[in-house]
Amino acid sequence: MASSPASYRPSSDMMAITVIVAVLAAVPVVASLVGDPFLVKIATRVVVFAIAAVALNLVLGFGGLVSLMHAGLFGIGGYVVAILAFHADDSSRLFDLFPGTTELSIGLPLAMLVAGAAAAVMGLVSLRTSGVYFIMITLAFNQMLYYFFVALQQYGGEDGLQIMSDLTLFGHAAIGRMSFYYGCLVALALVLVVVQRLINSRFGMVLRASSQNERRLTAIGIAPLRYRLTAFALSGAIAGLAGALLAAGQQFISPAEMSWVRSGDLVVMCVLGGMARVWGPVLGAAVFLVLEIVLSGWSTHWQLAFGLLIILVVVSLRGGLIDLLHLVGRRGASR
Repeated sequence: MASSPASYRPSSDMMAITVIVAVLAAVPVVASLVGDPFLVKIATRVVVFAIAAVALNLVLGFGGLVSLMHAGLFGIGGYVVAILAFHADDSSRLFDLFPGTTELSIGLPLAMLVAGAAAAVMGLVSLRTSGVYFIMITLAFNQMLYYFFVALQQYGGEDGLQIMSDLTLFGHAAIGRMSFYYGCLVALALVLVVVQRLINSRFGMVLRASSQNERRLTAIGIAPLRYRLTAFALSGAIAGLAGALLAAGQQFISPAEMSWVRSGDLVVMCVLGGMARVWGPVLGAAVFLVLEIVLSGWSTHWQLAFGLLIILVVVSLRGGLIDLLHLVGRRGASR
């Protein structure tokens, strides 16, 4: 399922990232012109899940690792922010040691650190397997995380945890609709640029090569496990950032965001958009979430039509929506 090193052409990717960010930046302007502020809410959700999908694609599209654990890492990031706000609200201490806080300049990096550390620890076990065994182990870890947070009755258990206090960023209110959206968009842009540069580096070359022929890498003296583990930890940290932003934006987080179904959604976003490019999952997240909203408004059986559309795209466009863009571009150039 990974992209081959030879087929990966980074020359135009920064331009594509710039265009995507510019289009997303124009959404609030369009929403204001058409008088529909709900568009900003939808776009915020798209941006947040795009960050999570880009995180997964780092190990899925470029490392060839089909992980079903990223929803758990996504949820960890959300719970870090929510639990810190919970303890700040009742002036208690986490583990009787650490005070709570509603400051996102502390909560967001801590969410990335905790999620990244969790990914590294679980990756040490998971990455010693491959194929279907890797998929099953990551699924098992995801369900362990899911039921762990369901059992935390102090933090809402299965009902989830509401953030009652106002969150701040460097002392300023951080939950304004427009300001929060642009903050998430800046985070997405930074993630895309960082992952793009990482994939173009020697590290990225080794990561992509490990998905093609691990034995050959070992034969020339390169240990693939170290590179894969580093990529897995970084991927987990970015997923934690996305979860933290989701919790901050909706002022709520629940174990439902950590279910294996959500992990499957992230995989579909990557495949739908195209795994051969860093920015492919952004397209996949946008189409996935918009179709989900549109189709659910038409029928209670919208999942059937949604599944058929996903199958149609995957079968007809082996490279995802990126292939469709290339096809349209070639036809336009020929005309």
